[in-house]
Amino acid sequence: MGPLTRARSLAGALVAALLASTVASLAAATPAQAAPTRHEAENATISQGAVESNHAGYSGSGFVNGDNVAGSYVEFTVNAAVAGQATIGIRYANGTTVNRPSDVSVNGSLVSAGRAFEGTGAWATWATSTLTAPVTAGANTIRLTATTATGNPNLDFVDVEVTASSTDLQAENATISQGAVESNHAGFTGTGFVNYDNTAGSYVEFTVNAATAGNYEVRFRFANGSAADRPMDITVNAGTPTRVGFPATGAWTTWVDKPVTAPLIAGANKIRATASTANGGPNLDRISTTVPPDAEAPTPPGNLRVVGDVRPTAVDLAWDAATDNVGVSSYVIYNGGNVLKTVGGNQTTATVAGLSPNTGYVLSVLAYDAAGNASQGSDNVPVTTPPSDDDQAPSVPSGVRATNVSATSITLAWAASTDNIQVTGYNVYRDGAKVATVPDLTATADGLTPNTEYAFQVEAFDANGNVSARSGEVKVRTTSTATGGDPVHDRDIAKLDLPWGVVFLPDGSALVAERDRFEIVRVTATGQKTTVGKITEAVTTTGEGGLLGLALSPAFATDHYVYAFHTAANDNRVVRFRYENNTIGPREALVTGIVKNRFHNGGRIAFGPDGMLYITTGDGQVSSRAQDLSSLNGKILRVTPTGAGAPGNPFPNAPRVYSLGHRNPQGLAWDSQGRLWESEFGDGTWDELNIIQAGKNYGWPTCEGRCSDTRYVNPVQQWDVAAASPSGIEIVNDWIYMAAVRGSRLWVMKINGNSTDTPRAFFNGRWGRLRTVVETPDGGLWLTSTNNDKNGGTPSTIDNDIVRLRFADPPFGISSTAFADNATIPARHTCAQDGVSGNDISPPLAWTGGPSGTRGYAITFVDTANNGRHWAVWDIPAARLSLPEGLGLGFNVPNQSPARQKAMSSGNKSLQYFGPCPGGSTHTYEFTLYAVDTATLPGLSSSSTVAQVQTAILAHDLASAKLAGRSNASTG
Repeated sequence: MGPLTRARSLAGALVAALLASTVASLAAATPAQAAPTRHEAENATISQGAVESNHAGYSGSGFVNGDNVAGSYVEFTVNAAVAGQATIGIRYANGTTVNRPSDVSVNGSLVSAGRAFEGTGAWATWATSTLTAPVTAGANTIRLTATTATGNPNLDFVDVEVTASSTDLQAENATISQGAVESNHAGFTGTGFVNYDNTAGSYVEFTVNAATAGNYEVRFRFANGSAADRPMDITVNAGTPTRVGFPATGAWTTWVDKPVTAPLIAGANKIRATASTANGGPNLDRISTTVPPDAEAPTPPGNLRVVGDVRPTAVDLAWDAATDNVGVSSYVIYNGGNVLKTVGGNQTTATVAGLSPNTGYVLSVLAYDAAGNASQGSDNVPVTTPPSDDDQAPSVPSGVRATNVSATSITLAWAASTDNIQVTGYNVYRDGAKVATVPDLTATADGLTPNTEYAFQVEAFDANGNVSARSGEVKVRTTSTATGGDPVHDRDIAKLDLPWGVVFLPDGSALVAERDRFEIVRVTATGQKTTVGKITEAVTTTGEGGLLGLALSPAFATDHYVYAFHTAANDNRVVRFRYENNTIGPREALVTGIVKNRFHNGGRIAFGPDGMLYITTGDGQVSSRAQDLSSLNGKILRVTPTGAGAPGNPFPNAPRVYSLGHRNPQGLAWDSQGRLWESEFGDGTWDELNIIQAGKNYGWPTCEGRCSDTRYVNPVQQWDVAAASPSGIEIVNDWIYMAAVRGSRLWVMKINGNSTDTPRAFFNGRWGRLRTVVETPDGGLWLTSTNNDKNGGTPSTIDNDIVRLRFADPPFGISSTAFADNATIPARHTCAQDGVSGNDISPPLAWTGGPSGTRGYAITFVDTANNGRHWAVWDIPAARLSLPEGLGLGFNVPNQSPARQKAMSSGNKSLQYFGPCPGGSTHTYEFTLYAVDTATLPGLSSSSTVAQVQTAILAHDLASAKLAGRSNASTG
């Protein structure tokens, strides 16, 4: 042997793909950027304490204020997928100056005695105390018990992140062939390391006992102080060897860990590393094995059933137990996609309390294991609670008022009523007739007549049907001009079963996805329907799955591709097909492996301004997937038209993921700045409207709605889930239109910077559960309803609507692309442009249409500092809504017949735009646009002054609008 014979170390990590009976080769992967699991204190077991919310900055719905007594405690139940070391972050506040120590125990064992929780300076100042402790696979308890009479600090939550425990096997204890145990190079663990002989065929063989079969992570710790790679053949249980390189580590004292995945059987396994060259292997210190995460979901619970009679506020349920390879840790009972109750994995019965009388529910139960894997849903059980004996009506709503008034709509708001049990909703009356039923404190009356007075009243009702008296009448008059963007019902288009995705073709007709019939239906603007094909690979989930979103290829004119999101036998997926000759072609799968479940499937797809396809995916009823970058669920994906991760996506190890932390995202639309907006179903508290940014985390499941955790992006708007449950959104001229399913209304709001104005609710209850809203080629909106969409829908019944909405006329206004209102008028449009006053370059002007009766337009330009009338142009035809830059010289405006103009001064200067020229001091100037009731203003000629023109305009004025600008221009 040469001098290096016993100086080499097992270098490199095993990176080889061994399938079936071999080691799978994996490069060291970047771990998924998942947040720890959060457990809110208000949901924990509390002894001698109360949930409060009187100090700002907490997460969730409150915090726990423990009684000022020793022995008071808060106990959290934490499910761990695997046994291991848990990092526990305890968020607390202590507004006193005195330490409030607590004993921290895990599973009954004290892990931190008298742990200090010092003063944080204020009760609204929150801090985090972090410790580590071992946990077991499955359910664990973490208890904080006050040790002094001052009690615990206020507790907000604990964040728990578990690192799986590993088993270390020292090389010196393994079977060694042609090698020796040595200890002459520092940094090894145990009592030494194995120095391979410099010969091919020398090996070290480990015996690894696995509790269960699976793909285990195996980390080889080695050193290679030579300059040459020392490859070895790796075998698992005498399977086919795979050659793996072990490169130099720089020195024999430099030890390297590298992970490998090995498919082990339950029981004893043999892992052998055999030198494949005359140099032998590297020095080998040890291997470490980590139990693989459990990826197998429980079976669905069977035979969900009602036990006994349904009561007004509760129901007893039972089901057959699910099975799991490790064990069921919990069952979760859902109403639709919202959690009602969670019970332990050893229970197959539950009482669901807190229900509303006289209310329908669709119940299902899912099984979960400790790893968080969810079964598919049980059978659905529809339940309607009977009325209770409550006969007390809510109080009369007060404070009814108008919060927004236009020509065609009036938005109302009011103060909440009270009830001995709970207010369910409100009925809104207009001139004595009921026009809306809403679950919250606002409604918009739409389709009104301009300049007309209406009387409104509101009454409250509870779940038992008890109704308050109506409020006093509030009289409101509509304006004479409409608010731009307000939707107005135009006409009914067609009836379908469950119209979910809608995409318009170049000819103006639309392809519509029928969720539960799996059909693609072509619908024309006049409502003619033709079924052009069926996605035969689609299946139902008897919940929210099926045939969902549609998108048209940006290159449809040449490639004829249509994209669809649908539920398949084993997953949710995105496919594309060609639409040619009024029929659909075979489907090509582009994105697969999106986990499906009865609810939380996402399903909206849309091409963005960048030509990439954006996809919304739900968490598949496993909330942790939203934070797991190795999962496609709970994300917004961004892919190329062929389904690959799009260039510029933020996560190299998750190439399709654009954003994460979503529960069940539904709507996608882009504003005029190219920003992506998204609507999202909440769980039981808050629905969301978000601006989506690449790489950002939107907080689910830690946050639902706004929260104070700076790791996550807060929503722009949030709604109580009863008021919205939003699905599709559309943006037109920076107005957002959001269809609400449970809320049964269309929310309308105007984008204002990074937020919106106050959302207004239109069409309350008119068509029921609203699903999709999309801009039409002819400048309107199509809106779809999807009633009877629970429990798999009613695909044999064609009872849902597609309606067309038009926009109310926008406000009468004038603007210029040369400058904004109240901004500085560019020198180009003043006397400074040539150093001579008069005969200047007029700015481009544009305006919106005038009110009913408009026959023409006129514009005046006035210096407000001295009422100097600089210029007027009139007899602009009613059909014309703009003037170009630089109007020519002449009483009859060149190229703008029959428009005429006059300006201050004389001669040619009086026959062309006369711009600002205040001589150095800043003046405000106003362009005033007038809608007039005549096409030709009478009594004017080329000798008329600007003042005379203005007098003639005011005699025929219907409406006016102003555009202001500032100038200090001079001829110097």
